[in-house]
Amino acid sequence: MRQFLVDAFAPKPFTGNPAAVCVMDHWPSDESMRLLARENNLSETAFLVGGNGRYHLRWFTPGCEVELCGHATLASSYVVMEHIEPNLNEVRFATLGGEVIVRREGRLFLMDMPTYELREVPVTNDMEAAFGTKPTRAMLGLDLICVFDDEQILRQMEPSQTLLERLPGRIQNATAGSTTCDCVSRSFCPKLSIPEDPVCGSAHCQIADYWCQELNKPEILAYQASARGGYLKCRPLGNGRVLVGGEASLVAIAEVVAPLEDATT
Repeated sequence: MRQFLVDAFAPKPFTGNPAAVCVMDHWPSDESMRLLARENNLSETAFLVGGNGRYHLRWFTPGCEVELCGHATLASSYVVMEHIEPNLNEVRFATLGGEVIVRREGRLFLMDMPTYELREVPVTNDMEAAFGTKPTRAMLGLDLICVFDDEQILRQMEPSQTLLERLPGRIQNATAGSTTCDCVSRSFCPKLSIPEDPVCGSAHCQIADYWCQELNKPEILAYQASARGGYLKCRPLGNGRVLVGGEASLVAIAEVVAPLEDATT
């Protein structure tokens, strides 16, 4: 089985968010996919089965399977359209989170992804304790989004993973307006066994909704202020959908030789 190592939201290797992408003829067992994801020790390993522009896509963290992952979807679309079916400019993925369509636009791969309705929730002492500084607002959808006034505080914060895990939401995000782009964000994922996601596409499905409304703009350029960093182009489409896009760079192609248990056994 071939496994591609791809940096997503990255114009060059060793930036953005790395993902492993496994292209298969049939499904191995769930346990085999969990073990390989744990072996890779990346925030996500993607598994693909399909062809002719239509694939079934699943994502595993080192700890569990997830229902939505932006950067590993971008990495998967890059692999399909650059290495598996290079004549394609669009690929459709069936996922646990619904169908995701990805289109190529120059060097960008634009993902048509579901978003989640946000509701404002009270800022709590627990949020202040977890992040080390008090947010000005808090929004909750699939993830928690805590809004801060100072992007420098956001860039320098060292939150408590233990306290973050007690907060609501799949992922605990910190975001602020920026002078160099529309917003900067960081995404912490202790519930998924990931201290910090280098660039989180699925979180920006919600972050984009917030900032487009706040700034009264149809689309935003967002920067994920992790150690690796990465830019995301985000455009809410309405009807619960949002375009999230970025570039991708290939780092390595490997052959997985360890035996994987077949899903039918």
